[in-house]
Amino acid sequence: MPSSKDAKKSRITNRLSNGIEELDHILGGGFPARRLFLLEGAPGSGKTTLALQFLLAGSKNSEKAVHVTFAESEDELRAVAESHGWTLDGINLLELSTLGDRLKNEEQYAVFQPGDVQLSETVQRVIDDVRCLKPQRVVIDPLSEIRLVARDPPRYRRQILLLKEILSECNCSVFFLEDYTVENPDLLLQSIAHGVVLLEKTQSEYGSVKRTLQVTKLRAGPSLEGSHDFVIRRGGLHVFRRLIASASLDGVRPKDASGLLKTNNEELDRLIGGGVRWWTGLVLVGPAGTGKSTVGMQIVSAAAQQGYKTCVFLFDEVKATYVKRGQNVDLDLAGHMPEGLIEIHHIDPNEQSPGEFAYRLRRKVEDEGVRIVVIDSLNGYLTAMTSERFLLAQLHELLAYLNAYGVPTIITTAQHGMLNTTDATSFELTYLADLVICLRYFEAGGSVRKAISVIKNRLSAHETSIREFEITDKGLEIGTPLRQFEGILSGIPKFLGETEDRLNSKPKSGFKGAAAG
Repeated sequence: MPSSKDAKKSRITNRLSNGIEELDHILGGGFPARRLFLLEGAPGSGKTTLALQFLLAGSKNSEKAVHVTFAESEDELRAVAESHGWTLDGINLLELSTLGDRLKNEEQYAVFQPGDVQLSETVQRVIDDVRCLKPQRVVIDPLSEIRLVARDPPRYRRQILLLKEILSECNCSVFFLEDYTVENPDLLLQSIAHGVVLLEKTQSEYGSVKRTLQVTKLRAGPSLEGSHDFVIRRGGLHVFRRLIASASLDGVRPKDASGLLKTNNEELDRLIGGGVRWWTGLVLVGPAGTGKSTVGMQIVSAAAQQGYKTCVFLFDEVKATYVKRGQNVDLDLAGHMPEGLIEIHHIDPNEQSPGEFAYRLRRKVEDEGVRIVVIDSLNGYLTAMTSERFLLAQLHELLAYLNAYGVPTIITTAQHGMLNTTDATSFELTYLADLVICLRYFEAGGSVRKAISVIKNRLSAHETSIREFEITDKGLEIGTPLRQFEGILSGIPKFLGETEDRLNSKPKSGFKGAAAG
């Protein structure tokens, strides 16, 4: 039989689900029971929606729930619920939206009656209903209306403190909702609350509103700190917790993730050191049109032929175009899609936050067994980020997370300009990658050619030579090293061989390398 000390500990550490799995995880299992919590945010940030989800989660567990509303009518609340496909039949709605009418009465300027320090009629009604119904969950929305009744900060603070004390005696979990609209908000609410959740929304110059959630305070143990993206869609708040690579479990990496993934192109395999290693990050960098996506397709197709599931996330083009481009180089991506070996998803960075993208990627890896991930291109992904600094931080976590699961990540990124390679990309990514393949244009013999080289491979030896390559209707054709040229990476090569060996014609299919030594 548990001791009274153990029973008290169990009572304190009991957690209440809010109906949002990801938010429960952020809170370390849910909101601690029988405590007071503050939801802060600007109008329209999602406070009422989150509060209703909290009450509905309790109602599903046969817990009594009370929603006290000062700013909205019962019909308005039910309309909000209906828009999400909910019914509020199991929730007791206490409508006090006529509170403002009583402000005209001078007797109600003070929440406490002068001289005898007792609750006003309005707040007393809240207490009476809570005591009568004995609910497990209570929402008071919003406190700003009570602030108006109090008329001055001292009276407001006395009222809130007494209200907290009485509600705590009722043994229920309470949500206070506060509009974060004043320049210098009263810190009393944050100080008396057991936990504080801040909801923020930012209107971007173009695209949808970006919403984030932070647990700024939680007394009952650690929470997942930082900013977490969320969206409001039919069904309520969808929260996407911040990705933390170090939280990945040990031992999740598949047993076959220690070898090489062959690309089914002998020359490409030879160039990169035998193939793509599992659990590595591969970056394909170069100007637009040099063939970065095509090289990525080659690896995707090879993985599917070997029975590995790949997920491609497109930021710059639609799925149909990507598949058609594969067909043009003899890569049948569509043929592997019905059996689920290749999935292609178009991502609109103006409508989907980086947090939601990372969440979708995690679900693909953990729940659906995806073994290879392609991000094409990073330039489009950058559109969804507020700054390059955040981009690199999130990519670091993303690559480390996929590393833990043994998943190779193929990322394409375009450099500025078509021929001038002295300009760097708008963000420095190559230091995060294990393998970097550089593709370039160069001019020779009166025509524009393409060159490919590996500039970095952390995990194995690789060729240091620069090869010419061509994209034909039969796929990638990579020639032998261009030893009679120098300055190819600058885009303006200098020919060092004999005159008769100059490039005077475009190499044909099956070529062995132009002007090779």
